[in-house]
Amino acid sequence: MKPDQVWRAALGELQLQMTRASYDTWLRSASLIAYEDGTYIIGVRSDYAKDWLEERLLTTVKRTLAGITDNEADVRFVVWADELVESNSSAALTPSTPQRSLEVGKASADLPDPRQSFEAFVVGPNNRLAHAAALAVSESPGSVYNPLFLYGGVGLGKSHLLRSVGALCSSSGLRVVCVSCEEFTNDLVQAIRFHSTEDFRNKYRTPDVLLIDDIHFVSGKDSTQQELLQTYNALRGRNKQIVLCSSLSPRAIPSLDERLRSRFESGLAVEMRLPDRETRLAILQARATALSREVPPEVLGVIAARCQGNVLELEGALNQVLAQTEILGHPLDTSSAEAALSNLRSILPNITPEKIVAVVARHYDLSSEDLCGRSRARAVALPRQLAMYLIRELTSVSLPRAGEALGGRDHTTVKHGCDKVGRLVKEDTYLQRQASAIKEALYSPISPL
Repeated sequence: MKPDQVWRAALGELQLQMTRASYDTWLRSASLIAYEDGTYIIGVRSDYAKDWLEERLLTTVKRTLAGITDNEADVRFVVWADELVESNSSAALTPSTPQRSLEVGKASADLPDPRQSFEAFVVGPNNRLAHAAALAVSESPGSVYNPLFLYGGVGLGKSHLLRSVGALCSSSGLRVVCVSCEEFTNDLVQAIRFHSTEDFRNKYRTPDVLLIDDIHFVSGKDSTQQELLQTYNALRGRNKQIVLCSSLSPRAIPSLDERLRSRFESGLAVEMRLPDRETRLAILQARATALSREVPPEVLGVIAARCQGNVLELEGALNQVLAQTEILGHPLDTSSAEAALSNLRSILPNITPEKIVAVVARHYDLSSEDLCGRSRARAVALPRQLAMYLIRELTSVSLPRAGEALGGRDHTTVKHGCDKVGRLVKEDTYLQRQASAIKEALYSPISPL
C-alpha cells in the first residue's frame, strides 16, 4: 500500500477507536505531508494540537500504523498550513509558519478543509433548516438571522456549515475571522499577558463576519464571557454577521451569563440531528466520490445500516471497509463490508428492544407500561408503533421478539406498525425529527438510562 493509503486506513481505525469528540478535535484535519525512511510526517493545524498529539496519542497512532503495515512505524507531527501533499515516495518538507487563528478574509486557501463548502454538504431532513439559514446568512450577512446559532451533537456538520459561510463570504471580498472558542480564549489570555488588548479587540471587533466554533466551552469563563459580550455588542452595533456553533443549545450551556444567553437566542437557533438512512447513504456516496472510489450501492447500504451515528462515524466506517479490502485484497462486496465492520457493534452502545421502548417512552413522557399496554389512544399508539419501527431498524431481532418487548404483541401487529411508520417518516418531517431525536438519545455516549 502507498503511504497515503496507509494513513487513510489508520484514520479509519482511529476514528472507530476514539471518542467522536477527540477524533474531531485532534485528528480530523491532520494530513499526511510526507513519508521519509519509515516515518510518517503528519501535518496539524496548530502548535497546541501538535503538543497534545505527541503527548497523548503518539503511541496509539504508531501502534495503529504498525498493525496495518505489519512493520514498525515512526510518526512525526509538524505544524502545517498547506493542503495534503500526496506522494508515492518520500517528499521534502519546506518550513511552515505555525498557524494562528484562522483569518479567512485574505484567501479562500486559508480554509482548513477544502471539502467543507456548501457544494460538498449533504442536505437531509436532519439539517435542511440549518443549511438554508447558513446559506441565507452567507448571501446577505448582517441582514438576516444575526446571530445564527447552530447546535447539536459532534460530527453533524456544524463546523462544515460554519466554514462554508466563511468561504462564501470571503469570496465576496468580506473580511472573515473564524476561530474556535478555545482560540478566542487563548488570544484573550495572551493579550492580557502581553498588554496587547487593543490588538485583540481590533482583530475581533472589526471583521465583517465573525465565526466561533464550540462556543459552549465559554461556560464558566467569566473574563472570556465578558469580552465576548463586548465583542458581540460591537459587531451587532455595526450590523456585522455573527455565526456560532455549539454542542448545546443556548439554554443548556451551564454557567452562561444571562446577557449572552439572551443575545445567542435573539437571532435564529437551529438544532442539527443525526442523519436518517437516506441521508447516510447520500453522505457515504459523496465521500466515496471524493475518494475517487466506485463503491457498490449494496456495500454502502451495509455501512449505512450498521453505522447509525454521525457523519464522522460514517466516514470512519467507510474508510475501514476500503482499507481492509485493499490490505487483504478482498473484493469490495457486502461480505467484505460485514467482516470489516464486525467490531462496530462492540464500540456502539448496546441497543436492545427494551432500551428502545424505555427511550421512546421517556421521549413522549410516557411509561414503558403505557407502550406495552392495551391503550389504542393515538398519544400512545403512534409512539408504540415508532418503537416497533426503531426496534426493527436498529436491532436484528425477529418480529416475534420485537412484539414480546412491547407487551407480547404478535408478529403481524409489529409488521403492520413498522410498515405504517416506515411510510409516515418519508412524508412527515415532524415524525422524522422525533425518530432522529430518539436515535440520538440511544447512541449518545451519555445514555439517558
